[in-house]
Amino acid sequence: MTKRYWLILIAFVVMQLATSLVTIPILLSTGFSGSTEELFGMALLITFSIGFVVIVYLTVTSRPDEHFMRDKADISTTILWSILGIFMAFAAQYVAALIEMLVLDIEPGSENTQQIVDMANAVPWLMIVVAVLVPVMEEIVFRMVIFGSLYKRFGFWISALLSGFIFAIVHWDFEHLLVYLAMGVVFAYLYWKTKRIIVPIIAHVGINSFVMLIQVVFGEQIQRIVDQYEQMQMIIGGLF
Repeated sequence: MTKRYWLILIAFVVMQLATSLVTIPILLSTGFSGSTEELFGMALLITFSIGFVVIVYLTVTSRPDEHFMRDKADISTTILWSILGIFMAFAAQYVAALIEMLVLDIEPGSENTQQIVDMANAVPWLMIVVAVLVPVMEEIVFRMVIFGSLYKRFGFWISALLSGFIFAIVHWDFEHLLVYLAMGVVFAYLYWKTKRIIVPIIAHVGINSFVMLIQVVFGEQIQRIVDQYEQMQMIIGGLF
């Protein structure tokens, strides 16, 4: 692993720790008086925006991995796999969630995702961070740096599983490790297949953007429709 790759990893770790250890105390010291969701949402917005600039700068100024510079997919293939990748990630997530529910008896729904949704509702600008900035940073760290470095020694499967497992652990949602692991393997495959980090980035952005749209932007409207549907079912059930 190159020196610049180590700097990217260090920047990512510092960013994760700085939210609670630095940004929140600074906000509180300035007299911030919002809700808990607003406090954490604002802290994430500030810290992750700064982290994004640092990580992207380190990435564009680093020397690319020679293996992943060879046989890169052309533009049309890149677009095709980017679109396919979104559906592949959704499918992996769905299958993993089914296994968790039917085999491991784990209820669907992620507490981690709900906390992020609550913060995004409190701080709307956080949606951009979650939908775009976070996927870019995570694909650089977990696919380009970690998977790319492991691949040289262990080949695809071990590297994809190891990097996917680390990706899952970092989300601190241990009940749904299988879901994050499955998506991590898909993203690693997309990077390996095309040799272009933009492909798993687009797939990851697609997944996160969908969650933000469904649960934040249109969350109230969808919940209203669901409530109306349930009321209709109760009325129809009462008639029969």
